[in-house]
Amino acid sequence: MARQPTIFVPHGGGPWPFVDLGGFVSPTDVEKLRAFFVGLPASLPAAPKALLVVSAHWEEAAPTVMTSPHPPIFYDYYGFPPESYAIEWPAPGDPVLAERVVRLLAGAGIAAKTDPTRGFDHGTFIPLKLAWPEADVPAVQLSLKAGLDPAEHLAIGRALSPLRDEGVLLLGSGMSYHNLRDIRSASAREASIEFDTWLCAAATANAEERARLLGAWSSAPEARRAHPREEHLLPLMVVAGAAGNDNGRVTFNDEFMRTRISAVRYG
Repeated sequence: MARQPTIFVPHGGGPWPFVDLGGFVSPTDVEKLRAFFVGLPASLPAAPKALLVVSAHWEEAAPTVMTSPHPPIFYDYYGFPPESYAIEWPAPGDPVLAERVVRLLAGAGIAAKTDPTRGFDHGTFIPLKLAWPEADVPAVQLSLKAGLDPAEHLAIGRALSPLRDEGVLLLGSGMSYHNLRDIRSASAREASIEFDTWLCAAATANAEERARLLGAWSSAPEARRAHPREEHLLPLMVVAGAAGNDNGRVTFNDEFMRTRISAVRYG
């Protein structure tokens, strides 16, 4: 079975590719990010057996994995056109994979929980509806751990690394810049570029150095301006932990809502 990579992806804003956002996102930005997701399956070494997604939009006291065989859609965005609440992505769940996640985390001394009712939030169903529009690949979501400690999330990723050799594609879904209050300010673009430049270098350093740098991410240039709260950055920590000694490379680096965002792939 081909070893899957592990990838951090920027999931955009709300239902961005499927509704008219009234100029909030330029058509050029939409098309560039859309093309990235549409092309994602063809970039893989083989079709994944399943998808495990760590989304910025789910936090629990302990890492929690969804176990429903038929997860519903969780429309966790507000103020968008009515049609954005009718978007469907009926991918099946994978209870067996969910159990495997719990066992792997337990083996690393990380207590985990399960949730039989949790649905796909927009960090999963929006970008993956572009990548797998037929919704024919089983998918499971894993939450972040409250407290958002980067070292804990790197450890979660390391524990889940064996899944890559089992045909599971581990995706971290977040944003490399996420400051919605500041995003329209005149200097937000420059701040996002400064932080993104640091982040891309840190995420593609050798394994030991990237763990050190990502663990201390809040000391980076413009770090707290890019992420007043770091939930959109923590999925990268899980992905980087699961990377092992694989080299990282930036596979998307462009503007979205006038700020710089990136995707990083290992393997």
